[in-house]
Amino acid sequence: MTFIKNDPFRSNFDSLEEFADVVSEVLHCPITIEDANHRLIAYSTHDERTDPARVSTIIGRRVPEKVINALWKEGVIPALLKSREPIRVKTLDEIGLGDRVAVSIWKKEEVLGFIWALEVDKHLDEQALVLLKQAAEAAKNKLLQLQNRKNKKEERFQEFFWKLLTGHIQSNKETMDNFQMLQISPPSSFTIAVLQFQKDITNEEEKQISYLLQTNQRLKTALYTIDHHQLILLISLEGIDQPLNLLNDFVSTFVQKMAERFGVKAINPAFSSIYDDYQKVEKAYREALIVLSMKERFPSEVNDIHGYQNLGIYQFIDILLEKRTNDGYENHALKKLQEYDEKHNSDLVETLEVFLNKDNNVNEAAKALNVHTNTLNYRLKRISEIGEINLKDPNQKMTLYIDLKLEKFK
Repeated sequence: MTFIKNDPFRSNFDSLEEFADVVSEVLHCPITIEDANHRLIAYSTHDERTDPARVSTIIGRRVPEKVINALWKEGVIPALLKSREPIRVKTLDEIGLGDRVAVSIWKKEEVLGFIWALEVDKHLDEQALVLLKQAAEAAKNKLLQLQNRKNKKEERFQEFFWKLLTGHIQSNKETMDNFQMLQISPPSSFTIAVLQFQKDITNEEEKQISYLLQTNQRLKTALYTIDHHQLILLISLEGIDQPLNLLNDFVSTFVQKMAERFGVKAINPAFSSIYDDYQKVEKAYREALIVLSMKERFPSEVNDIHGYQNLGIYQFIDILLEKRTNDGYENHALKKLQEYDEKHNSDLVETLEVFLNKDNNVNEAAKALNVHTNTLNYRLKRISEIGEINLKDPNQKMTLYIDLKLEKFK
């Protein structure tokens, strides 16, 4: 595809809005221009022909999430992230998307944004596709200016966020003043989430993270930063009725999309309790880190728990361990069972732990141990006899459960 010598986009444009109108006049079709995260930057105003997807984008100032997801599934966005040539997109009635052509705006090897040309009454021919590609080249400098301003603003955001995370802001008034200065609306309630990657987050992964955070439309991330292999988020929960369910869905979906779209796997998510006091951001940050610590220590028990509120006794493991250590306490029942196992090469301690992990469900525990229920019942009888344990006493079972977990810290 060769460029047309008489380039209609060589002029200096005062704004991207003016530029979008010119592209629309040249190609005789509606135009929208987006940044790399599908936020609307400009759109042509002289043409009323459109489709529901474009209307929603203009009203919401960004492409609807359902449209982005569909374009990923159809392979359109992956193609735009690889090719410098215009890509044809066929009608997708289920998301209100009509025929259109898209082209990426590149700076060297980085995609800065996209131009979308809606084919309403006409099919863009080869010459029109060449013009669209030239328009993408002409838009590059304007998008670079926008990107530079955005990068400087994000640096100020991150400095403020680290002050909150490390407890270096002394009052709520100072916090609110910073929010106002940065033109961020402080959510009335929030959580701190930490998503731990397997290794230090690369520049390319930073772009992918920004893309997913910007295109997600269910929960708003008010602030975020990156610390080596951890992504740290302040998530707004304002107006959310069932925040814990939505938070679990949010972090799980983020992990899934990083794997499916970008091949970044094994991200471990965690989030804090819910707060409305910004003096507790540091506390919330520590809670999220505790969740990650417990996941590392107890992978089989805690791996599927993401929220601090759902950790149960694992919130207090450090406190309990300190008390047991200071008191020189030894669980008589566990000691007897351990001695029996060592002498007879048996697995009564493991059997007891699995039984308690499965909430005393014999069938589930037998399945986990890969033994018959009769075998398990016999073992439980021996456990009761040897350890002098009443397995119908919830207080005894809770104490045993806690001490079994504390054993893993020794």
